[in-house]
Amino acid sequence: MPFVKTENLRIGMMVSDDVYSKAGQLIVRKDSLLSRQMISHIKFYSIEQVNIYDGEMAMEIREAYENRNGAQTTQLERILKSEEYKVFKKDYTANVNMLQDSVSDIILRNTHVDPPSLIDETVKIFNKNQGYFSFFGMLHSMKQIDDSTFAHSVNVAMIARLIGTWSNYDEETLDLLTLAGLLHDVGKCQIPDEILMKPRKLTAQEYTFVKMHAQFGYDILKNQDLDMRVKQAALHHHERCDGTGYPFGLDITKLGDFECIIAIADVYDAMTADRCYRSGLCPFEVISFFEEEGLQKYHPRYITPFLQRIANTYLNSDVLLSNNETARIIFINERLTRPIVQLHKDNSFLNLIHNPDIYIQAII
Repeated sequence: MPFVKTENLRIGMMVSDDVYSKAGQLIVRKDSLLSRQMISHIKFYSIEQVNIYDGEMAMEIREAYENRNGAQTTQLERILKSEEYKVFKKDYTANVNMLQDSVSDIILRNTHVDPPSLIDETVKIFNKNQGYFSFFGMLHSMKQIDDSTFAHSVNVAMIARLIGTWSNYDEETLDLLTLAGLLHDVGKCQIPDEILMKPRKLTAQEYTFVKMHAQFGYDILKNQDLDMRVKQAALHHHERCDGTGYPFGLDITKLGDFECIIAIADVYDAMTADRCYRSGLCPFEVISFFEEEGLQKYHPRYITPFLQRIANTYLNSDVLLSNNETARIIFINERLTRPIVQLHKDNSFLNLIHNPDIYIQAII
């Protein structure tokens, strides 16, 4: 039963001992077969190694995981074949390219930010797609094509605008919030790609440098004729309401609404995206992460309704459970990641609150 370093974990390996976080929280139970989401979860908790059983994965286990991987692609394939996606892809790609060109001009030529022209296409895309069930699916699908800082910024802008819409912001405030999302990571343009895209863990020195992108972003924007909330979002989007963020360790009493909204949108988009250093998480895994580790870190006015809305987006969706059964979500419980589902095999009902060993591992 050798220890395997986290970066060497593979789907289908069987865990020979319970895996706990440094705070003592049970992450993976003994005898679990590692899924993509489990491995990502282990990495998020900075667990360095896991005890794994020796031996090859049994044929029936291998087949089960092939079925799971096939199920995970179903939703993506459905979106990719839709007419809405074809229009979305064209508009989205043009918008990302426009943002990249605009940011380059701001940094290299010191041009003035023109908010209306910068946000116009993002707002048009948002207005076309916000009513579709597949809004988040559309954003996630584009990560298969473009997962650059600029694509991430477009995603954050649209997610932030959605949160602002749910918060009944007026149109002028929504536009400023959208601009804050588009420009929140502008400072990353000052970080070399070999550090941003490094497939291995950053050194302490590299991580300290990456964190400076918040200050870099503010320095780029500080002399622009922009609403201060936009500039503060670039500087403070990694601050947390409990004071554990950076660069200044500010708490909720010193943070504005824009910073708090952009922080939520930024983390949600980053965690659902595949990165060179870890796999993206299923939306319900991200909700679980917020519930278990992050609620105190984010503004309660925004994080609670955001998670509720995300969960309810998937009501009546088909899902793949961790035991490789498929089901449909029919009721969202107060514990958002533990809904009541109806199993496809026999139409029986399963309340995940009462079955803690079973969880949603993919939307299908």
